[in-house]
Amino acid sequence: MTKKLFFLLPILLTAFSISAQTRTDKLLKNLHDNESKYIFVIAHRGDWRNAPENSLQSIEKAIAMKVDMIELDIQPTKDGNFICMHDETLDRTSTGKGPIKDYTTEELKKFVLRSGNGIKTRQPIPTLKEALNVCKGRILVNIDKGGTYIKEIMPIIQECGMEKQVIIKGYYPVEKVKKEYGSNESMLYMPIVNLWDKEAVATIQTFIKNFTPIAYELCFKDDANPNLKIIDEIAKSGSRVWMNTLWDSLCGGHDDENALLESKDKHWGWMLKHKATMIQTDRPQELIHYLEEKGLRDLE
Repeated sequence: MTKKLFFLLPILLTAFSISAQTRTDKLLKNLHDNESKYIFVIAHRGDWRNAPENSLQSIEKAIAMKVDMIELDIQPTKDGNFICMHDETLDRTSTGKGPIKDYTTEELKKFVLRSGNGIKTRQPIPTLKEALNVCKGRILVNIDKGGTYIKEIMPIIQECGMEKQVIIKGYYPVEKVKKEYGSNESMLYMPIVNLWDKEAVATIQTFIKNFTPIAYELCFKDDANPNLKIIDEIAKSGSRVWMNTLWDSLCGGHDDENALLESKDKHWGWMLKHKATMIQTDRPQELIHYLEEKGLRDLE
């Protein structure tokens, strides 16, 4: 009996280890696997069609629909904290008025968020720390404007134990990224590259030689842009390709609304043909269903 247990123990431990893996563990494994065929879906400002943008509720709804990552916007407060909000002012998305930087965190907590059509809700304005604590172990995070405030927000990210789950992105050259932020092993960094810029290709090639980011966010107004050829070099370098389907000027007309009105294959399919493995969308549920039909959502 003892011998049987001895031989069964490794099998049982392996089975337990596999079952103990969270969905986030599997996402991170695929994120760092150059051979993975998994396509990551990123919800722009959370599930903002069904909850206030950048709210804790929008995060919960994105998690419920099996989104892989949420994009959050941040703004600094008067007392050196950060809240999750896109605009520099409170007017559009909350019951407050004026610049966010003129308010302390305590003062901001007196306001509530508005829905996408401007209706007052009961959802509070979340701090970055509150949002990260909701995401921890459940979903990956991309912080927009994170590159601007990296020194200020890294202590918050570290306090939440989210260093491995958060992608910071920005426009800084590779020299500044390495000097101020460290190596590609100490953080998940993603350069934003506007392919219409003259130096776009040179910027990417410099990163390829010196840093190996987790991904490159590529923005392009025209899908005939010759700089799109750099995608092959990016893929070979070990980084992922991130594209946005939010509006036409970011993706050469291959946006979410055109995909739903005309043809998903024509637009979302175009992204796949051009090696996009991370897609930020305003239609996460529909994109997930499309990718599932293509067999591109297997985390195992």
